[in-house]
Amino acid sequence: MFRSFKKFIQQHQQLGSIEWKIFEARLSIKQFKTGEIVLHQGDICEELYFIDSGLARAFIIDEDGKDYTWSIFFNDENAQMSNLFVTDYDSFLHQKGSSMQIEAIEDTTLITAKYQDVQFVYNKLKKGERFGRLMAEEAYGYLHSQIISRQTKSAKERFDDFVSCTPYLLDKVPQYHIATFLGITPQHLSRLKKECKINICE
Repeated sequence: MFRSFKKFIQQHQQLGSIEWKIFEARLSIKQFKTGEIVLHQGDICEELYFIDSGLARAFIIDEDGKDYTWSIFFNDENAQMSNLFVTDYDSFLHQKGSSMQIEAIEDTTLITAKYQDVQFVYNKLKKGERFGRLMAEEAYGYLHSQIISRQTKSAKERFDDFVSCTPYLLDKVPQYHIATFLGITPQHLSRLKKECKINICE
């Protein structure tokens, strides 16, 4: 039932059969339809979500009601830890209101663990504590790279990075969401996509 999650865990931290059973006993599955909200902005992120299948995005809503995509979550060979865990990590870690909202972009299956259960694993299993530290490091690394990219790279460079790392998302994620994720207008994104196709053809 939790095969993909176990495979991911074992790639980063080898667990014995007993350790895995302790972990597995605290997992459950939730399914969300396209457009359903996984986490509302302002609510406390009380569960850690691992994306088993589907697509989701985290976004921020400003005071004018406009939304800006912060992260896109998916599970394939191109995914990193920051893509696989569908969460506002700051809200989850400190149990405070979330600064972002998370929704399913398509029908999505999530493997979940409640905050109390995650803390139990961290406290009772030494390997669990190590995995928690790795997650914190990955979350910081993602935040750091996002800020640096927005401040130092051109729109084309950000687009090229996106295409290089996650090319299939261009056809699966609505253009507006990708544009706000890259910090550009949908029109600019459309031009960059056309240029990219021309270059590929040449």
